[in-house]
Amino acid sequence: MTALAHRQSVLWIAALVHRLSGLALAIFLPFHFLTLGLAIEGETSLENFLHWSDQPLVKLAESGLVFVLMVHMLGGVRVLLIENLDWHDRQKELATVAAAVSAIVGFILLARML
Repeated sequence: MTALAHRQSVLWIAALVHRLSGLALAIFLPFHFLTLGLAIEGETSLENFLHWSDQPLVKLAESGLVFVLMVHMLGGVRVLLIENLDWHDRQKELATVAAAVSAIVGFILLARML
């Protein structure tokens, strides 16, 4: 067994995705605060930003953001379950279900926006 064999595990990949989704959300936060600041500045500034956000690429990014949020939230729930409940062999299945639910929610949001 090689030193990196553990990285082939679905559970290791789930932990990595959880960390990366947290990083993506941390990168998003300054942009969110900028939008809130524009709302405070006045109606014109916010309207200009909202007009810009109607672009298809921005809508796609928003859908990706919801996907990342769902992945991170479900990954956090998985960690809570691991820490507070007995371990069982279905952990890999739960990680796969969490990824599938995240993808479904992201695609539903994307379909509603387009």
